Amino acid sequence: MKDPRDIILAPVVSEKSYGLMETGVYTFKVHTSASKPEIRDAVEAIWGVEVLKVNTLNRKGKATRSRGTNRRGSKPDTKRAIVTLAAGEIPLFEN
Repeated sequence: MKDPRDIILAPVVSEKSYGLMETGVYTFKVHTSASKPEIRDAVEAIWGVEVLKVNTLNRKGKATRSRGTNRRGSKPDTKRAIVTLAAGEIPLFEN
């Protein structure tokens, strides 16, 4: 089994994700090869909460080009997981 900290990379910080946190739904950037059961197990192992459901979405990286040489490239593809908890909270941003 993979290490849970290798699956969950970072929380998503945005207005929409903060609004969802109030209803018990959390958004994370996850490893691109992580499956829904792996994400569920990782969240439960790290924070000790019960996960109700996991939704995932793959985001394609934006196309870029450099100014001086006009070379084409792209930002990396990412995967996000939207995790709904049965009860409880995840202490993401503590003082």
